[in-house]
Amino acid sequence: MKKFFKNLIIYFLLLLLVVVLFSFYANYKIEKSTRDFVTYNVNELPETKVALVLGTAPNLVNGYQNYYFTYRIIAADELYKSGKVTHFILSGDHGRKEYNEPEAMKKALIDLGVPENVIYLDYAGFRTLDSMIRAKEIFGQTKFIVVSQKFHNQRAVFIGQQNEIDAYGYNAKDVNKQSGLKTNVREFFARTKVFIDNWFGVQPKFLGKKIDIN
Repeated sequence: MKKFFKNLIIYFLLLLLVVVLFSFYANYKIEKSTRDFVTYNVNELPETKVALVLGTAPNLVNGYQNYYFTYRIIAADELYKSGKVTHFILSGDHGRKEYNEPEAMKKALIDLGVPENVIYLDYAGFRTLDSMIRAKEIFGQTKFIVVSQKFHNQRAVFIGQQNEIDAYGYNAKDVNKQSGLKTNVREFFARTKVFIDNWFGVQPKFLGKKIDIN
């Protein structure tokens, strides 16, 4: 019995080592593959019809302002006013009646002067994978600019590359590393899941009726 538990611990540690090493590889591969497609400089981006803004809540659970949200909205507004894009898809979670990321983003952009008629809402952007594939399959876009923080854009653009989407990323200002520690740790392992999803052909939770962007 003692030998059994010893072997079990060894196998567990080996498995953990494999997961960690593969996570480092996944992070390296995603950063290398997207290096030329994500930027903080709006002038380095191509002109496209649509920008896809990835959702998050405007406020944290404790009620404080969520700067990931604030900085993404500022970046989206900058992108629109630069003339690089003419329309938006705001993609986020609206899985509960009282929680609506797309509507919150819409209101914030309208408050900054973006016309309501150029904004389209994707209420089923539960994951980055869902947002990217739905932008292609539901909204008919095979080339677009993603708006989020750099670490998120890298993952989103890589998902696009895996799914025949010509995606670019406009990087919003990041949150300081101390405040965003939990997010950065989660992102490190989320990149591993990108490869797992691709291997198993994972699709969005919902697809549905196509929406024309005019």
